[in-house]
This record gives sequence, C-alpha cells and structure tokens, in this order.
Amino acid sequence: MKKAAVTFASLFVLAALATASAKTYSVELFEPSVVAGTELKAGTYHINVMDSSIVIKGGNTLITVPARQEKADTKYPSTSVRYEVSDGKREIKQIKLGNTNLKLVLGAAGASAGAAAGGQAIR
Repeated sequence: MKKAAVTFASLFVLAALATASAKTYSVELFEPSVVAGTELKAGTYHINVMDSSIVIKGGNTLITVPARQEKADTKYPSTSVRYEVSDGKREIKQIKLGNTNLKLVLGAAGASAGAAAGGQAIR
C-alpha cells in the first residue's frame, strides 16, 4: 500500500513537471469550433504547447491533440486560427500565436496550408 502511494505521488510530480515546462497561451474563440472531433463552444481557452502535442483547456474541456510546431521568420502581429469547413462545422487546423513566431499545425500528420479554408482572428 505504501509503495503504491509513493508510486502515485511520483507520477503526479512527473506529470506536474511536464505540464509546468509547457508554454501556455490564451485563445478566445468567437464561434463554435471543432478540435479532434470535440466541439468547443465560443469562449476563452488555454493552450499548453508540448513537444509534439498541445493541450486545450477551458471550462470542463480538456483535449490533447497531436500538433507540429513551425517557426516563422517574423512574429505574427495577432493570434489567428485557420479552419477547414466540413458539413457546416469549422475544424481548427492551424493556430498562429500572436506576438510569437510560432504556428501550430493540428493533427497526427499535420495539415497542409492549402487544405485549410477560412480564418478567424482571436485574442
């Protein structure tokens, strides 16, 4: 029993350290959007950027999505989202993080820039 408690505590500390090392950004969605099959309501979300994935948190929602990071030569002036529209739903494919040179391409294999349609400026 004591061994299990120590193991659990160790795993909790490792998970906390992994999350603490991630960079966090705030994103506001102005309309419903879909990420990895999960519909997000309009509102503010926090994005933790990991090595090969992102974690999106907001309200009772917590989604981990594979994502590729790309660096631009210059900083993006504002945060924007690129969508692919299918069956009337807007699926997030890319997020350009304002005041950084970081672009997040969502999906297991990433998404090509040509496949995305539309975009939305967010704060």
